[in-house]
Amino acid sequence: MTDDGLDARDRALAMELVNGVLRWRFRLEALLSTLLRKPLRKKDADIQLLLLLALYELIELRTPDYAVVNEAVALTRRAGKQWAAAMVNAVLRGFIRDRQGLLESVDRDDVARFSHPRWLIDLLTRDWPDSVERILEANNRRPPMWLRVNRSRVSVEDFAARLNAEQIAIQRHPLVDEALKLEKPVDVGRVPGFDAGLVSVQDATAQLAAQLLAVRSGERVLDLCAAPGGKTCHILETAADIDMTAVELEASRMQMLEQNLDRLGLHARLIVGDATGADAWWDGGLFDRILVDAPCSASGVIRRHPDIKSLRQADDLKSLTDVQQRILVQAWRMLKPGGTLLYVTCSVFKQENDRQIERLMSACPDATESAIDEDWGVACQHGRQLLPGDMDGDGFFFARLQKQATQDRDTAITG
Repeated sequence: MTDDGLDARDRALAMELVNGVLRWRFRLEALLSTLLRKPLRKKDADIQLLLLLALYELIELRTPDYAVVNEAVALTRRAGKQWAAAMVNAVLRGFIRDRQGLLESVDRDDVARFSHPRWLIDLLTRDWPDSVERILEANNRRPPMWLRVNRSRVSVEDFAARLNAEQIAIQRHPLVDEALKLEKPVDVGRVPGFDAGLVSVQDATAQLAAQLLAVRSGERVLDLCAAPGGKTCHILETAADIDMTAVELEASRMQMLEQNLDRLGLHARLIVGDATGADAWWDGGLFDRILVDAPCSASGVIRRHPDIKSLRQADDLKSLTDVQQRILVQAWRMLKPGGTLLYVTCSVFKQENDRQIERLMSACPDATESAIDEDWGVACQHGRQLLPGDMDGDGFFFARLQKQATQDRDTAITG
């Protein structure tokens, strides 16, 4: 049993139902509105949610129809709303009778068909007109479970053999040696060596950050907006003898980073501070390499966090892009001449990605792009974009910049 009182099977079902309703919320709500004679009152939001859960289970899961209906009616009565029991029964049986016709009807509207808010569909259409349907469909898939093998402690081959011995089937990633995908996700407690620090759970695309930053022994490295620490720990796994500083705004999230470091047996200097105001915590020493893992819309990880569709609003982008640029400017101050900065977001919106790099380069004449010379993803004006589902990974943007040394800058200006 877990802390929530559920065994592993019941907990998995609860997570499936919650994430499923969040993933398909806009389609389910459109469907429910056609089944109800009149909208439910605000005080009956519990019945609304119960109906959404039941509709999701009828559409997506293998539970027998009669069992879904009976359980929904029983839960309605248990909630003390006897008056709603007959309505719940009628709504669900009405759906079962004309399932295909009702779904075809609501799916004529893109918001219902793709289960995304209109503003999000419009922005994706603007930025990725040739890929928008592929992105929307990828966002609605259940996410795979990727592991990152700690190669400072165990070889990928040896760890893969341990998984096979536990009858956990895996697939390798074409770009990231440490990344292993479980063909069927399992509870992290079933992953051998997890508590001992041999492996972590991290999306394969996110693992590209350490590869692209390419730290070297003895370097001074800064990770801004570091929690929960997947990238921080991966960088340290590739070169433990670096001087790593990790900065995070929220103390509660910094605890997550600290726990990951402890589990993996790694060390970093941890600072709870605001990346947009470095003077409050920076000691003045310059860094060889800086990772800016910027706060963003998270539009590239919707399949992993379907609540983003409901929580994020179009107006959020203005404040997010302002914060991103302020963080970049602060990071650039702290980078050594000749040093490398890697800018990463889990967004697919161009205003958060290559346009931010363009803004920084316009403001900082000593900034030059260190091109990511790879054939994966999409080459943007600056940096590269992996879209959700590419190589079964999440959507991420990467751009790498180098600060010109004083002599190089003087030559460029006079030459």
